[in-house]
Amino acid sequence: MTDVDEHGRPQPPLAGDETATLLGFLEYQRATLAWKCAGVDAAGLRATIAASSMTLGGMLKHLAYVEDFWSSRSLHGRDPEPPWATVDWKVDPDWDWHSAAEDSPEQLHTLWRDTVTRSRTLVMEALRDGGLAQPARRTWPDGRAPSLRWILVHLIEEYARHNGHADLLRESLDGLAGE
Repeated sequence: MTDVDEHGRPQPPLAGDETATLLGFLEYQRATLAWKCAGVDAAGLRATIAASSMTLGGMLKHLAYVEDFWSSRSLHGRDPEPPWATVDWKVDPDWDWHSAAEDSPEQLHTLWRDTVTRSRTLVMEALRDGGLAQPARRTWPDGRAPSLRWILVHLIEEYARHNGHADLLRESLDGLAGE
């Protein structure tokens, strides 16, 4: 049984194998973002602090994009689906961040949750088909491909970095603080 903390975050296993540990830390980071964005209204999801244009809403949409990019496009070689498929990333490479201001809280949370659910499924497929050492189907320009292990560590890093930003944004909104 997985222990869950007072914020609803599943605790990573203390003595799990490599796969369980990586997936445990990724789920913990995902749950941290969900906690930091829970109950925030549209104005709060659009709020910025200091000189940064970063918002909690932008973070939800950006991390949905990151999840989809790595689990679907990179790992499985699939073409992007909406909303990512219709974006001219050359015109606005930060579209995921900017366009979030046009979305309702429900749209942002649903996009992120649905993408995480799809990502979990795709990661489990890859684990069954080739394990952590399995290379991504899409290669980098130099022909190399990251392993599923690398992708999972990268997702953990991406969430951990942005969860630090989410801490600052949420605390500035209503004083909610915590790890």
